[in-house]
This record gives sequence, structure tokens and C-alpha cells, in this order.
Amino acid sequence: MKKKILSTLVIVSLAITTLMGCGNDNISQQDTEGYQQIELIMAVNGTDIQIDTLVAKKFSELVAEESNGNIEIIVFPNDQLAGGNATKGIEMIADGSVDLAAYASSVISVLDERFLVGTIPWSYNNYQEARKAIDESGGKYYAELLEEYDITFLGSFHNGFRQLTNSKHTVKTPEDVKGLKIRVPGGEVYMGVFNTFRADPVAMSWSEVFTAIQQGTIDGQENGVSITDTSKMYEVQDYLTLWNYTYENDLFVANSTIWNEYLQPKTRELLQEKAKEACEWGRDYLEEQEEVIINKFEQNGMEVTRLTEEELIPFKETVTDLRKNLMDKYGKDACEAFQIQ
Repeated sequence: MKKKILSTLVIVSLAITTLMGCGNDNISQQDTEGYQQIELIMAVNGTDIQIDTLVAKKFSELVAEESNGNIEIIVFPNDQLAGGNATKGIEMIADGSVDLAAYASSVISVLDERFLVGTIPWSYNNYQEARKAIDESGGKYYAELLEEYDITFLGSFHNGFRQLTNSKHTVKTPEDVKGLKIRVPGGEVYMGVFNTFRADPVAMSWSEVFTAIQQGTIDGQENGVSITDTSKMYEVQDYLTLWNYTYENDLFVANSTIWNEYLQPKTRELLQEKAKEACEWGRDYLEEQEEVIINKFEQNGMEVTRLTEEELIPFKETVTDLRKNLMDKYGKDACEAFQIQ
């Protein structure tokens, strides 16, 4: 009944007339195709055009097509059901107020800082290395950790290698980062990196960043180029440094109680298959779009600095102790799972 209560609130607040969650009343018997008729709610943090929403919508399309419309995935971007609060959004997937979700590892880390292990700085040189680590063993680590919070892991897709933009000057050395007020999503990895560079990291909700830069409250931000683009940072930032300092992914998940108790085996099999397919689509899409986006930044007047391997050496040396401390904290098993050395 909890899901029906949520649905009623959503109907009132969003003027949607036919939204229902996954409570007992909303599950029918199998039809002739073998799929139960059901509507599932999926929450994501990004805007309509950000990668998490695009993957969720792709998933919805794939499921609807394969189930002949019997299974409907209703996607809510911008953490609408949580009032725009990502932390509340995580609570809602954990307690079953929503059925499915996709959140960045930095957001899910509010449950447990061990979700940040894959973001240890300069652990991967490219997307292929990150894919390999997660697909071979990191995904299993996520699955086991998520189960502690009644959440089922269905897949992973790129949020992106995080880059740096600012409105002050070109960044080519660790000294150039010193003193910059940089928005970070919070968490010990992100705060630790910029504190190590003697910058001034500021934990701030993403929805506040554009205005904060406009007003000079902060000097810049670090994020993947895809999110940097969809948030139109090129309108308020003059300098982009490509340094791939950390990799971040989004986790595609389901509430475990709903997954195991309310969904029939064939439904679970279909959702798992299509979640994986949507995640792979999202990975490919983001990789293909990044160079296009970077060119767009340059055309809009941003100065783009691509750091060479030689230029990255002093950055990596500066965070050597931080990396060791993080690896010790998360433990050998976690680091081995993500192939971090």
C-alpha cells in the first residue's frame, strides 16, 4: 500500500492522472505473452537530457517493446519524487518508495563510502579499462554491497571521466589549482583531491552550481564533459582542463523487496536483460559524444587544455599519499575488485 500512497501524492503534485506503483493491487496475472501487466516507477537525478535520464528512457522503451506494452517504466528525472534532493532519492529506492533508479556512485555513497572505491584518482587510463574492471569483478562488489541496503544491482554505465572547468585561468600544473574555489559533490575522494592541491573545494548541490559561478561564489566545477555540456557551463566558464582525474559511473538498481517479492521471474529476467542493454547503449553513447562536445566547447570560446601523460605526472605524484590512504581504507578486496593498484 505504500506505493499506492506515493502514487497518489505524485498524481496530486505533478498532475499525472494514471500513475501507480508496484503495490499488490497493481500486479496482474500473466497475459498470453507471459509478462505481468505492471507499471514501475524509476527515479534519476539528472535533467531530461543528461545521460542517466537518457539511459532510463532507453530502458523504458526496450522493456515496453519486448513486453508488448505490458510492463511500463515511468521515468522521473531531476529527483522529482524526492523534491530535487538526491539523498532523499537514495532513501526512496532503499525503502521501496520507488521501484528502480539510476544514481552516480558519488550520490549512492551517502549509504556507504565504499561505493567511492572506483573513483580513487587516476585509477583508469580510459573507458575500456573502467568497463573491464566493473564488468569482470567490480559489478559483483557493487551487488554485494547494495544488498546490505535492500537494493539490487542491475548494471552500470558511464557518468564520465571528471574534468575541470574554471573562470580564472588555464590549469596545467598542480600550482594552477591552488586557491580555486571548486564545486565538488562531497565525499572524501573529491574533497581529498582538491584539498591536496590546496584548492578550496565546496560541496554544493548541482542545481546551485550555474548560479554560484555566475555570482562568483565559486570559480569552477569538476564533472564529466557530458554533464558540463547539458548544464551549459560553457556559458559561464572560460577554461576546461582535460585530465581524467577520476572515473565515475552510474549504478542501475532496483529495490530488492519489490524485485524479489512482487516481480515474476520472467519479468525480472526481462528487466535484467534490458537494463544491461540500456547500460551498454549509454556507455557507447557517452564515449561517442565526448569529442563532439569538446569541439562544441571550443566553438563556444572555451580554452581547452589537454594534459599530456608527462604533464599529468606531477598531479599524480601530488595525490600519491591520498591514493594510498584511500586504498588502505577501502581495503584489499575492494581495490582488487576494481583492479586498482
